[in-house]
Amino acid sequence: MSPAATANVAAHLPEMARLQPETPAIYIPHGHDGQQQTTYIQYSFAELDQESSRMASALESIGIKRGVRTVLMVPPGFEFFALTFALFKTGAVPVLVDPGMGVKNLKTCLAEAQPEAFIGIPKAHLARLLLGWGKPTIKILLTVGRRLLWGGSTLGKVLAKVPKDQKYDTAQTADDETAAILFTSGSTGVPKGAVYSHGNFSAQVELLRQVYDIRPGEIDLPTFPLFALFAPALGMTSVVPEMDFTRPADVDPVKIVAAIEKFQITTMFGSPALINRVGRYGEAHGIKLPSLKRAISAGAPVPAAVLQRFTNMLSAEAQVFTPYGATEALPVCSIGSTEILSETCHATDQGRGVCVGKPVARVALEIIAISDEPIADWKADLKLGVGEIGEIVVKGPQVTQSYFNRSQSTALAKIADSKHGGFYHRMGDLGYRDEQGRIWFCGRKAHQVVMREETLFTIPCEAIFNTHPSVFRTALVGVGEPGQARAVLCVELEKGTDTSNLAKIHQELVAIGADHKVTRNITTFLFHPEFPVDIRHNAKIFREKLALWAGEQLS
Repeated sequence: MSPAATANVAAHLPEMARLQPETPAIYIPHGHDGQQQTTYIQYSFAELDQESSRMASALESIGIKRGVRTVLMVPPGFEFFALTFALFKTGAVPVLVDPGMGVKNLKTCLAEAQPEAFIGIPKAHLARLLLGWGKPTIKILLTVGRRLLWGGSTLGKVLAKVPKDQKYDTAQTADDETAAILFTSGSTGVPKGAVYSHGNFSAQVELLRQVYDIRPGEIDLPTFPLFALFAPALGMTSVVPEMDFTRPADVDPVKIVAAIEKFQITTMFGSPALINRVGRYGEAHGIKLPSLKRAISAGAPVPAAVLQRFTNMLSAEAQVFTPYGATEALPVCSIGSTEILSETCHATDQGRGVCVGKPVARVALEIIAISDEPIADWKADLKLGVGEIGEIVVKGPQVTQSYFNRSQSTALAKIADSKHGGFYHRMGDLGYRDEQGRIWFCGRKAHQVVMREETLFTIPCEAIFNTHPSVFRTALVGVGEPGQARAVLCVELEKGTDTSNLAKIHQELVAIGADHKVTRNITTFLFHPEFPVDIRHNAKIFREKLALWAGEQLS
């Protein structure tokens, strides 16, 4: 069955197995050789497809079938790939959460998702048992590895009953049928479960193929587990990196560079924190990575200096692309390092915001007036003009329709378009459109600082201060009630900066602020040792936490 015959995103895998059966689909790290080099086990597309079909049969035999919400807590590896595609093949609904989002958030998310099944490694089952995750609703337990006292079965046992050459017919799901529940990173509140349809996933695969000209036979290094799942669907070989996926900012750049060189990686995804770490290592050691055709970095704005360092390692034709989007809608816009470094970064340094490029094909993007109220129906007069800062709203086939069990959040985030059909998703981000049709990002709506004199937007203001050579990053927060807030700039310095010079740096930051209209009212500066950041990308700054900290410092 061709992928076009069904909306099921899993249909891409048997199709790729038919087109390139012997091509390696995944390489998994497996120990080290005598020279302490990482060794890998490889699985071909035919093997991954066959094993996921076996697993689909095994899952169905214990009741994990079409529509069954199933928590999957397995680290990136062969079982993670095979089980995810097996769940999609059956039409079950994987519930995917970041283990690093915190115990309290995890419990809340799993209670909201109301899962009926739980597949996890022993450690995940132990945590589930001790912390009561999903206790009221989970009926089916499956352990990947050794099962202890918690009941259920093991993957090994249920697979033993299924023949090695078991065929499986992928469920012919509809476009709007729920495919998965993916939780947001929770950078501005409790994580919410975005409901992905099979149509959403299929649109994402197609858009990534078109926007980045990705072709079967390419080799991918995905340093974010969910992005790893796109590789087999796109016909790419996926090399699972040797790293702690919850701490991309602490990745060992030697291992990343070694994997790129060993496998001649053509494309990689990395959070801005990872791109920064690998780029700094590359600069210090004169590293070149000629095999890379593209690097993709998302999760937070990528500073120009970080892009420049990484781009210096690439061939002249290669770029770092920084797509804009969110868990609920990805990709929305895209721009490459060539355009950023030659043009838009200079405007960013002057307080114009961060350019995220033009909307991708089949996406309607509009800017509307800033409001926290729900908007029931789309009207043309909601749109703002060129250059006006407002909330970014998007409509397209990759945009998710709702949050699971969060009717209030859904009502706040979606605007029905009764005239043309479909709906717009409110990104919760602020920005504007320029004369060329490009979108400029100005920060989260929840992070704007509303003072008596004016309203300040985080990204344009921070970029001005980030030009100081001793500054690693800054975060603008408001202390006090909106409308009466005091603007405070939290400053994290570059590692190794001489802190006996703080008074001088402080004076220089005051002078930089006074030089620009948008930063003139920022006169309070606080130095912070290391900003709290999200677990997923280690790049989104938790400004809410910093605002509380700043309030304590100033009292």
